[in-house]
Amino acid sequence: MEIGFIGVGRMGLPMAKHLLAAGHKVIAYDARAEAVAEIVALGAESAASPAEVADRVENVVASLPTPDIVRKVATGENGVIHGKRIRRFVDLSTTGSTVAREIAAALAAKNIVQIDSPVSGGVSGAEKATLAVMVSGPQADVAVVEPALKCFGRVFYVGDAPGLAQSMKLVNNLLSAACMAMSSEALVLATKAGIDPGVAVDVINASSGRNSATLDKFPKAILPGTFDLGFATALMVKDVRLALQEAEAFGLTMDIGRAVGRVWSLTIDELGPDSDFTEVVKPLEKRAGVAVRAKGGAP
Repeated sequence: MEIGFIGVGRMGLPMAKHLLAAGHKVIAYDARAEAVAEIVALGAESAASPAEVADRVENVVASLPTPDIVRKVATGENGVIHGKRIRRFVDLSTTGSTVAREIAAALAAKNIVQIDSPVSGGVSGAEKATLAVMVSGPQADVAVVEPALKCFGRVFYVGDAPGLAQSMKLVNNLLSAACMAMSSEALVLATKAGIDPGVAVDVINASSGRNSATLDKFPKAILPGTFDLGFATALMVKDVRLALQEAEAFGLTMDIGRAVGRVWSLTIDELGPDSDFTEVVKPLEKRAGVAVRAKGGAP
């Protein structure tokens, strides 16, 4: 299959590599020339704009950081909407359902099908091809691109309406953000009480409190003090805010969700948008005067 790939950054690059490894032809575009050069060196072809990508292939996927960038790539002046061959636009980004429906309507006017396909699993999941790939769109069109999506991980079909997969992704990421925030607070408490954080994590993971943060993020990046999982705080803050906006649109109060949002806002305010999302523990540590590190980890 010939596939256009827009956005070959930390998430997009390993996904594009998997497509090449599976024998697909990849036409790549990224705003950063060095990113395109890396995937071209592995066998992809380059394009000068999203519109050119859409001129050359029927199926275009995009992995982009923010809703505004997705809008620009999809419907902007040099967007895929102006392509001559494109029939399907597969958005791997996290935009929220409102933006997904907006883009779907604009593309439909040009007989282009929008397929929402946000992914979960982070850079590690992208590299290992173990992502959860959430998909919504017309089943016949999803079937066309499914072989490519399976190169990234396990595909979950959510439904045919635009935005359903985006809603599913926001639900997942809100839970992930909550696990990170609450686990950070709990382990700061354990450390303040005099419990070795490594022992505390082991106990939690053998007990009813275990979750994605204690099973994965704390052992890999927080206890050793590396803070290097590769997902920016700004992206997590964006996802939480999108989830809360979606909840508000449905008339839901989300009291716990708003509390989670405050923890993440504190993190971005104190550590900046480019900090690793595992650093959410640091402002809490600072206030408690402790460090949630395993023996031998960084202070």
